[in-house]
Amino acid sequence: MKLAINLLLSFAMLALCLWLVWPNAADRVQLETALRSLEWASFAPYLGIYVGLMVISQLCRSLRWNYLLAPLGISIPAGPMLAISSVGFMAIIALPARLGELVRPGLLRRRGISASAALGTVAVERIIDGLMISLFVFGAFFAIRGPEAPPWMMPTAYAALGGFVAALVFLVFAMRRPDATVRFCLRLSLLPRLAPRIARVIEGKLHDMIRGFAVLRDGARLAKFCAWTLVYWTANGFAVWVLAEAFHLELSLVGAFAVMGLVGVGISLPNSPGMVGQFQWFTLLGLSLYLGPAVLERTSLWASVAQALGAPVTHGSLYGTALAYSIVQHVLQVGWYVVMGALALATPWVSFQDLRHVRDATPTPPPPVAP
Repeated sequence: MKLAINLLLSFAMLALCLWLVWPNAADRVQLETALRSLEWASFAPYLGIYVGLMVISQLCRSLRWNYLLAPLGISIPAGPMLAISSVGFMAIIALPARLGELVRPGLLRRRGISASAALGTVAVERIIDGLMISLFVFGAFFAIRGPEAPPWMMPTAYAALGGFVAALVFLVFAMRRPDATVRFCLRLSLLPRLAPRIARVIEGKLHDMIRGFAVLRDGARLAKFCAWTLVYWTANGFAVWVLAEAFHLELSLVGAFAVMGLVGVGISLPNSPGMVGQFQWFTLLGLSLYLGPAVLERTSLWASVAQALGAPVTHGSLYGTALAYSIVQHVLQVGWYVVMGALALATPWVSFQDLRHVRDATPTPPPPVAP
Protein backbone atom coordinates (compact mmCIF):
# COMPACT_ATOMS: atom_id res chain seq x y z
CA MET A 1 0.00 0.00 0.00
CA LYS A 2 2.80 2.42 0.95
CA LEU A 3 4.56 1.71 -2.36
CA ALA A 4 1.34 2.37 -4.28
CA ILE A 5 0.86 5.70 -2.47
CA ASN A 6 4.46 6.72 -3.17
CA LEU A 7 4.11 5.85 -6.85
CA LEU A 8 0.83 7.75 -7.04
CA LEU A 9 2.46 10.82 -5.47
CA SER A 10 5.43 10.51 -7.82
CA PHE A 11 3.33 10.44 -10.99
CA ALA A 12 1.04 13.17 -9.62
CA MET A 13 4.15 15.34 -9.15
CA LEU A 14 5.18 14.54 -12.73
CA ALA A 15 1.78 15.60 -14.08
CA LEU A 16 1.69 18.79 -12.00
CA CYS A 17 5.20 19.94 -12.88
CA LEU A 18 4.80 19.15 -16.57
CA TRP A 19 1.60 21.19 -16.52
CA LEU A 20 3.47 24.06 -14.90
CA VAL A 21 6.37 24.16 -17.35
CA TRP A 22 4.99 22.73 -20.60
CA PRO A 23 5.55 25.38 -23.30
CA ASN A 24 2.84 26.51 -25.70
CA ALA A 25 3.52 27.26 -29.37
CA ALA A 26 5.01 30.70 -28.78
CA ASP A 27 7.10 29.40 -25.88
CA ARG A 28 8.50 26.58 -28.01
CA VAL A 29 9.73 29.13 -30.55
CA GLN A 30 11.59 30.97 -27.77
CA LEU A 31 13.01 27.71 -26.45
CA GLU A 32 14.24 26.62 -29.88
CA THR A 33 15.79 30.04 -30.49
CA ALA A 34 17.62 29.92 -27.14
CA LEU A 35 19.01 26.45 -27.82
CA ARG A 36 20.04 27.28 -31.39
CA SER A 37 21.88 30.38 -30.18
CA LEU A 38 24.36 28.22 -28.25
CA GLU A 39 27.65 28.02 -30.14
CA TRP A 40 29.94 25.13 -29.35
CA ALA A 41 33.12 27.23 -29.43
CA SER A 42 31.87 29.55 -26.69
CA PHE A 43 29.90 26.92 -24.77
CA ALA A 44 32.65 24.27 -24.56
CA PRO A 45 34.87 26.05 -21.97
CA TYR A 46 31.91 26.48 -19.63
CA LEU A 47 30.97 22.85 -20.18
CA GLY A 48 34.52 21.76 -19.33
CA ILE A 49 34.44 23.70 -16.05
CA TYR A 50 30.98 22.31 -15.31
CA VAL A 51 32.18 18.72 -15.80
CA GLY A 52 35.21 19.39 -13.60
CA LEU A 53 32.92 20.62 -10.83
CA MET A 54 30.74 17.53 -11.29
CA VAL A 55 33.83 15.34 -10.78
CA ILE A 56 34.51 17.09 -7.47
CA SER A 57 30.86 16.76 -6.52
CA GLN A 58 30.75 13.04 -7.36
CA LEU A 59 33.89 12.27 -5.37
CA CYS A 60 32.78 14.21 -2.30
CA ARG A 61 29.24 12.88 -2.37
CA SER A 62 30.47 9.29 -2.67
CA LEU A 63 33.52 9.11 -0.42
CA ARG A 64 32.03 11.06 2.52
CA TRP A 65 29.75 8.08 3.23
CA ASN A 66 32.67 6.26 4.89
CA TYR A 67 32.51 8.73 7.79
CA LEU A 68 28.93 7.62 8.49
CA LEU A 69 29.75 3.93 8.16
CA ALA A 70 32.92 3.98 10.27
CA PRO A 71 31.11 3.98 13.66
CA LEU A 72 29.46 0.72 12.55
CA GLY A 73 32.87 -0.87 11.98
CA ILE A 74 32.67 -0.62 8.19
CA SER A 75 35.43 0.84 6.01
CA ILE A 76 35.16 0.58 2.24
CA PRO A 77 38.09 1.44 -0.07
CA ALA A 78 37.67 4.39 -2.39
CA GLY A 79 37.16 2.35 -5.58
CA PRO A 80 34.32 0.14 -4.33
CA MET A 81 32.74 3.06 -2.47
CA LEU A 82 32.72 5.19 -5.61
CA ALA A 83 31.21 2.32 -7.63
CA ILE A 84 28.49 1.49 -5.07
CA SER A 85 27.58 5.14 -4.65
CA SER A 86 27.50 5.82 -8.39
CA VAL A 87 25.06 2.97 -8.99
CA GLY A 88 22.95 4.21 -6.09
CA PHE A 89 22.85 7.77 -7.44
CA MET A 90 21.83 6.46 -10.86
CA ALA A 91 19.01 4.48 -9.22
CA ILE A 92 17.74 7.60 -7.42
CA ILE A 93 17.43 9.32 -10.81
CA ALA A 94 15.93 6.32 -12.59
CA LEU A 95 13.35 5.13 -10.06
CA PRO A 96 10.26 7.06 -8.97
CA ALA A 97 9.16 7.81 -5.40
CA ARG A 98 12.79 7.89 -4.18
CA LEU A 99 12.92 4.07 -4.35
CA GLY A 100 16.52 4.41 -5.52
CA GLU A 101 17.51 5.42 -1.98
CA LEU A 102 17.27 1.72 -1.05
CA VAL A 103 19.88 0.60 -3.60
CA ARG A 104 23.05 1.80 -1.85
CA PRO A 105 22.11 0.24 1.52
CA GLY A 106 21.14 -2.97 -0.27
CA LEU A 107 24.49 -3.16 -2.05
CA LEU A 108 26.33 -2.97 1.27
CA ARG A 109 25.00 -6.41 2.28
CA ARG A 110 27.95 -7.85 0.38
CA ARG A 111 30.15 -5.94 2.81
CA GLY A 112 28.69 -7.59 5.90
CA ILE A 113 26.30 -4.87 7.09
CA SER A 114 22.52 -5.01 7.27
CA ALA A 115 20.56 -2.82 4.88
CA SER A 116 18.59 -1.34 7.79
CA ALA A 117 21.72 -0.02 9.53
CA ALA A 118 23.06 1.29 6.22
CA LEU A 119 19.70 2.95 5.58
CA GLY A 120 20.09 4.71 8.91
CA THR A 121 23.33 6.28 7.68
CA VAL A 122 21.55 7.37 4.48
CA ALA A 123 18.87 9.04 6.61
CA VAL A 124 21.58 11.02 8.44
CA GLU A 125 23.16 11.90 5.10
CA ARG A 126 19.90 13.12 3.60
CA ILE A 127 18.95 15.22 6.63
CA ILE A 128 22.36 16.90 6.85
CA ASP A 129 22.21 17.56 3.09
CA GLY A 130 18.74 19.02 3.50
CA LEU A 131 19.83 21.15 6.43
CA MET A 132 22.79 22.54 4.49
CA ILE A 133 20.84 23.46 1.36
CA SER A 134 18.08 24.92 3.55
CA LEU A 135 20.70 27.17 5.14
CA PHE A 136 21.80 28.26 1.65
CA VAL A 137 18.18 29.01 0.73
CA PHE A 138 17.41 30.78 4.01
CA GLY A 139 20.53 32.97 3.83
CA ALA A 140 19.96 33.93 0.19
CA PHE A 141 16.23 34.59 0.62
CA PHE A 142 16.77 36.54 3.85
CA ALA A 143 19.21 38.82 2.00
CA ILE A 144 16.63 39.77 -0.66
CA ARG A 145 13.54 39.89 1.56
CA GLY A 146 11.41 43.01 1.29
CA PRO A 147 8.00 44.31 0.26
CA GLU A 148 8.55 43.33 -3.38
CA ALA A 149 9.50 39.74 -2.59
CA PRO A 150 6.88 37.12 -3.52
CA PRO A 151 4.75 36.02 -0.56
CA TRP A 152 5.86 32.37 -0.82
CA MET A 153 9.58 33.13 -0.48
CA MET A 154 10.26 33.46 3.26
CA PRO A 155 7.61 30.93 4.38
CA THR A 156 9.31 28.41 2.06
CA ALA A 157 12.71 29.21 3.57
CA TYR A 158 11.41 28.90 7.15
CA ALA A 159 9.48 25.70 6.38
CA ALA A 160 12.46 24.00 4.70
CA LEU A 161 14.89 24.96 7.46
CA GLY A 162 12.42 24.09 10.22
CA GLY A 163 11.57 20.75 8.66
CA PHE A 164 15.16 19.55 8.39
CA VAL A 165 16.06 20.87 11.86
CA ALA A 166 13.10 18.95 13.28
CA ALA A 167 14.23 15.80 11.44
CA LEU A 168 17.74 16.17 12.86
CA VAL A 169 16.34 16.61 16.38
CA PHE A 170 14.30 13.45 15.85
CA LEU A 171 17.44 11.52 14.81
CA VAL A 172 19.28 12.66 17.94
CA PHE A 173 16.32 11.70 20.14
CA ALA A 174 16.05 8.31 18.40
CA MET A 175 19.74 7.65 18.96
CA ARG A 176 19.51 8.54 22.67
CA ARG A 177 16.10 6.90 23.32
CA PRO A 178 15.82 4.09 20.72
CA ASP A 179 13.27 2.00 22.63
CA ALA A 180 10.92 4.93 23.18
CA THR A 181 11.31 6.03 19.55
CA VAL A 182 10.55 2.57 18.17
CA ARG A 183 7.50 2.19 20.44
CA PHE A 184 6.22 5.60 19.34
CA CYS A 185 6.64 4.79 15.63
CA LEU A 186 4.93 1.44 15.98
CA ARG A 187 2.01 2.89 17.94
CA LEU A 188 1.65 5.56 15.28
CA SER A 189 1.46 2.89 12.58
CA LEU A 190 -1.16 0.83 14.50
CA LEU A 191 0.72 -2.33 13.45
CA PRO A 192 0.92 -3.83 16.98
CA ARG A 193 -2.90 -4.04 16.93
CA LEU A 194 -3.46 -4.85 13.27
CA ALA A 195 -0.51 -7.14 12.55
CA PRO A 196 1.50 -8.03 15.68
CA ARG A 197 3.82 -10.43 13.84
CA ILE A 198 4.77 -7.82 11.23
CA ALA A 199 5.17 -5.25 14.01
CA ARG A 200 7.79 -7.45 15.72
CA VAL A 201 9.76 -7.75 12.48
CA ILE A 202 9.63 -4.01 11.86
CA GLU A 203 10.62 -3.35 15.47
CA GLY A 204 13.89 -5.21 14.92
CA LYS A 205 14.56 -3.37 11.67
CA LEU A 206 13.91 0.02 13.28
CA HIS A 207 16.36 -0.75 16.07
CA ASP A 208 18.89 -1.82 13.46
CA MET A 209 18.33 1.35 11.45
CA ILE A 210 18.88 3.52 14.51
CA ARG A 211 22.34 1.95 14.77
CA GLY A 212 23.11 3.88 11.58
CA PHE A 213 22.72 7.16 13.49
CA ALA A 214 25.87 6.36 15.50
CA VAL A 215 27.94 9.04 13.78
CA LEU A 216 25.93 11.64 15.71
CA ARG A 217 27.90 10.53 18.79
CA ASP A 218 31.24 10.85 16.98
CA GLY A 219 32.03 14.56 16.75
CA ALA A 220 35.26 14.18 14.75
CA ARG A 221 33.78 12.00 12.02
CA LEU A 222 30.60 14.06 11.89
CA ALA A 223 32.69 17.24 11.41
CA LYS A 224 34.66 15.60 8.59
CA PHE A 225 31.45 14.44 6.94
CA CYS A 226 30.02 17.98 7.14
CA ALA A 227 33.25 19.42 5.66
CA TRP A 228 33.03 17.05 2.67
CA THR A 229 29.34 17.90 2.38
CA LEU A 230 30.13 21.62 2.28
CA VAL A 231 32.62 21.06 -0.54
CA TYR A 232 30.07 18.91 -2.38
CA TRP A 233 27.34 21.55 -2.27
CA THR A 234 29.78 24.38 -2.97
CA ALA A 235 30.89 22.61 -6.16
CA ASN A 236 27.22 22.18 -7.11
CA GLY A 237 26.51 25.87 -6.52
CA PHE A 238 29.44 26.95 -8.67
CA ALA A 239 28.27 24.54 -11.39
CA VAL A 240 24.84 26.22 -11.42
CA TRP A 241 26.53 29.63 -11.72
CA VAL A 242 28.97 28.55 -14.46
CA LEU A 243 26.18 27.14 -16.62
CA ALA A 244 24.15 30.33 -16.11
CA GLU A 245 27.15 32.28 -17.39
CA ALA A 246 27.23 30.05 -20.47
CA PHE A 247 23.63 31.08 -21.19
CA HIS A 248 24.43 34.76 -20.48
CA LEU A 249 21.97 34.86 -17.61
CA GLU A 250 22.80 37.65 -15.17
CA LEU A 251 22.64 35.38 -12.15
CA SER A 252 24.85 36.26 -9.20
CA LEU A 253 26.84 33.62 -7.35
CA VAL A 254 24.54 34.01 -4.33
CA GLY A 255 21.56 33.62 -6.68
CA ALA A 256 23.08 30.44 -8.09
CA PHE A 257 23.33 28.95 -4.61
CA ALA A 258 19.74 29.98 -3.92
CA VAL A 259 18.55 28.31 -7.14
CA MET A 260 20.54 25.19 -6.28
CA GLY A 261 19.09 25.12 -2.77
CA LEU A 262 15.52 25.65 -3.92
CA VAL A 263 15.85 22.83 -6.45
CA GLY A 264 17.35 20.63 -3.72
CA VAL A 265 14.44 21.36 -1.40
CA GLY A 266 11.95 20.85 -4.24
CA ILE A 267 13.25 17.44 -5.28
CA SER A 268 13.24 16.27 -1.65
CA LEU A 269 9.47 16.12 -2.08
CA PRO A 270 8.01 12.98 -3.71
CA ASN A 271 10.01 13.10 -6.91
CA SER A 272 8.69 12.63 -10.40
CA PRO A 273 10.36 9.89 -12.48
CA GLY A 274 13.73 11.26 -13.52
CA MET A 275 12.72 14.50 -11.76
CA VAL A 276 11.27 15.57 -15.11
CA GLY A 277 9.35 18.82 -14.88
CA GLN A 278 10.10 19.10 -11.17
CA PHE A 279 13.71 20.10 -11.78
CA GLN A 280 12.71 22.66 -14.43
CA TRP A 281 9.91 24.24 -12.38
CA PHE A 282 11.99 24.80 -9.25
CA THR A 283 14.88 26.11 -11.35
CA LEU A 284 12.59 28.65 -13.01
CA LEU A 285 11.09 29.56 -9.65
CA GLY A 286 14.53 30.26 -8.22
CA LEU A 287 15.64 32.23 -11.28
CA SER A 288 12.55 34.42 -11.05
CA LEU A 289 13.74 35.81 -7.70
CA TYR A 290 16.96 37.13 -9.23
CA LEU A 291 16.10 37.71 -12.89
CA GLY A 292 12.60 39.07 -12.41
CA PRO A 293 9.05 37.79 -12.94
CA ALA A 294 9.58 37.69 -16.73
CA VAL A 295 11.08 34.24 -16.18
CA LEU A 296 7.62 32.97 -15.16
CA GLU A 297 5.41 34.98 -17.52
CA ARG A 298 5.08 32.32 -20.09
CA THR A 299 4.09 28.79 -19.29
CA SER A 300 1.04 27.31 -20.92
CA LEU A 301 -0.67 27.27 -17.51
CA TRP A 302 -0.56 31.04 -17.08
CA ALA A 303 -1.14 31.65 -20.78
CA SER A 304 -4.29 29.52 -20.67
CA VAL A 305 -5.57 31.35 -17.59
CA ALA A 306 -4.87 34.75 -19.17
CA GLN A 307 -6.56 33.77 -22.41
CA ALA A 308 -9.59 32.45 -20.51
CA LEU A 309 -9.88 35.82 -18.76
CA GLY A 310 -9.55 37.69 -22.04
CA ALA A 311 -6.20 39.24 -21.07
CA PRO A 312 -3.34 39.60 -23.54
CA VAL A 313 -0.63 36.97 -23.17
CA THR A 314 2.89 38.32 -22.87
CA HIS A 315 6.01 36.25 -23.15
CA GLY A 316 8.97 37.31 -21.03
CA SER A 317 12.12 37.78 -23.03
CA LEU A 318 14.01 35.60 -20.53
CA TYR A 319 11.60 32.69 -20.62
CA GLY A 320 13.11 30.82 -23.54
CA THR A 321 16.65 31.21 -22.25
CA ALA A 322 15.69 30.30 -18.68
CA LEU A 323 13.78 27.20 -19.74
CA ALA A 324 16.59 26.15 -22.08
CA TYR A 325 19.04 26.60 -19.20
CA SER A 326 16.94 24.46 -16.87
CA ILE A 327 16.55 21.72 -19.49
CA VAL A 328 20.26 21.62 -20.37
CA GLN A 329 21.24 21.55 -16.71
CA HIS A 330 18.80 18.70 -16.04
CA VAL A 331 20.05 16.73 -19.03
CA LEU A 332 23.66 17.21 -17.93
CA GLN A 333 22.84 16.12 -14.36
CA VAL A 334 20.86 13.05 -15.41
CA GLY A 335 23.39 12.15 -18.11
CA TRP A 336 26.26 12.45 -15.65
CA TYR A 337 24.73 10.13 -13.05
CA VAL A 338 23.59 7.61 -15.65
CA VAL A 339 27.06 7.47 -17.23
CA MET A 340 28.77 7.20 -13.84
CA GLY A 341 26.37 4.44 -12.81
CA ALA A 342 26.93 2.55 -16.05
CA LEU A 343 30.70 2.79 -15.66
CA ALA A 344 30.39 1.55 -12.08
CA LEU A 345 28.47 -1.52 -13.28
CA ALA A 346 31.43 -2.30 -15.55
CA THR A 347 33.78 -2.54 -12.55
CA PRO A 348 34.39 -5.73 -10.50
CA TRP A 349 32.84 -4.08 -7.43
CA VAL A 350 29.19 -3.86 -8.55
CA SER A 351 27.21 -6.00 -10.99
CA PHE A 352 23.68 -6.49 -12.23
CA GLN A 353 23.54 -9.63 -10.10
CA ASP A 354 24.20 -7.48 -7.02
CA LEU A 355 21.26 -5.27 -8.00
CA ARG A 356 19.00 -8.31 -8.25
CA HIS A 357 19.90 -9.23 -4.67
CA VAL A 358 19.42 -5.74 -3.23
CA ARG A 359 16.29 -6.86 -1.33
CA ASP A 360 17.84 -9.97 0.21
CA ALA A 361 17.03 -10.24 3.89
CA THR A 362 20.45 -10.99 5.41
CA PRO A 363 23.95 -9.64 4.94
CA THR A 364 26.42 -11.73 3.01
CA PRO A 365 30.16 -11.89 3.58
CA PRO A 366 32.27 -9.64 1.37
CA PRO A 367 33.38 -11.20 -1.91
CA PRO A 368 37.04 -12.13 -2.45
CA VAL A 369 37.67 -9.21 -4.80
CA ALA A 370 40.70 -7.04 -4.32
CA PRO A 371 39.83 -3.40 -3.67
